[in-house]
Amino acid sequence: MKFLDDLRNLDRNNIGGWPKSVKVFFTALVFVVIAFFGWYLYVSDQQDELETLARKEDQLKQEFSQKQAKAVNLNALQQQLDEMQDMLRQLLRQLPSKTEMPELLVDISQTALSAGLETELFQPGAETAKDFYAERPIQLRMVGTYHQFGTFISGVASLPRVVILTLHDVSLTPLAAGNAAKGAPVGNGQLVLQGTVKTYRYLEDDESADAKGPGAGGKPAAKGRAK
Repeated sequence: MKFLDDLRNLDRNNIGGWPKSVKVFFTALVFVVIAFFGWYLYVSDQQDELETLARKEDQLKQEFSQKQAKAVNLNALQQQLDEMQDMLRQLLRQLPSKTEMPELLVDISQTALSAGLETELFQPGAETAKDFYAERPIQLRMVGTYHQFGTFISGVASLPRVVILTLHDVSLTPLAAGNAAKGAPVGNGQLVLQGTVKTYRYLEDDESADAKGPGAGGKPAAKGRAK
């Protein structure tokens, strides 16, 4: 072909004398090379940025859809939350009050005696106020049989007040002969319950404010106690 012959016979020292077809070919080749490097150095970076922005757009659309769904149900969810908070306050008000706590401790001690347990230690500790309730630890050591402890637990559960007792570091072990109280029978399934239990009471409005501290936010609790 004439074009191939022209390429073979090019005079590199006389570019101006090259055939027109060869000049057009090399001009087009230089343009392609420049366009390629221009795309590689500039356009490809913009394409990467465009893809990144497109992925971010999809993520923002998903977040928007999720938040929109929450916003649509916001009133219903807020109503459910308010109802749950009211139910919680009603349940909390069934706990003993500050004035009822001393009687409650006496009732627990008397229930243990009525069940036939020997109370070697029953020592209430200092009260600790939380956000909406107060807890009081009780150090105790009681001796009795398995059935007597069962009677004691049933008796506490049947008290006229709502009583919550939680066990902390409590152990139930057989009574050893060397640890038996004076005059107490040894054996016969005697067990020793010792450790710490905690009981709880409802905080009144002024006590709740003191527990939260000055400037604390939060929705105030309803006044009074359920009867």
